[in-house]
Amino acid sequence: MFMGEYNHTLDEKGRLIIPARFRESLGEECVVTKGMDGCLFVFDLDEWKQFEEKLRSLPMIDKDARQFVRFFLAGAAMVEVNRSGRIQLPETLLRYADIVKDAVLIGVGSRVEIWSKERYDGTVSFEDMDEISRHMVELGIGI
Repeated sequence: MFMGEYNHTLDEKGRLIIPARFRESLGEECVVTKGMDGCLFVFDLDEWKQFEEKLRSLPMIDKDARQFVRFFLAGAAMVEVNRSGRIQLPETLLRYADIVKDAVLIGVGSRVEIWSKERYDGTVSFEDMDEISRHMVELGIGI
């Protein structure tokens, strides 16, 4: 399970350090793709295969399903974690997530999310947790 929040900076070649705790679970290769809310999703290979199977099960005759599959698969990239614990993020994904220099990596259970520091600070808010908690109770998750 991925958890925690880490701040890192892209190096001059566009590489990003993956925190050691995340590297242990990601292994030597992982998949990075567009994520929701303007971040990037990072999956270990087993989790990616499970997600990919779910995408494959969607009906091709459904327009929303086709768009959903395109969103995640068209920009997906297999990346290697080098000996220094860094990954090379494709330019298209960096542009999508608006990551220029500073990044925030967060563990969210089955995946890691990579955010531009500016977008994370401006988008991810925990001020409305009371309302979100009520919605989670409706979904069957209560604390």
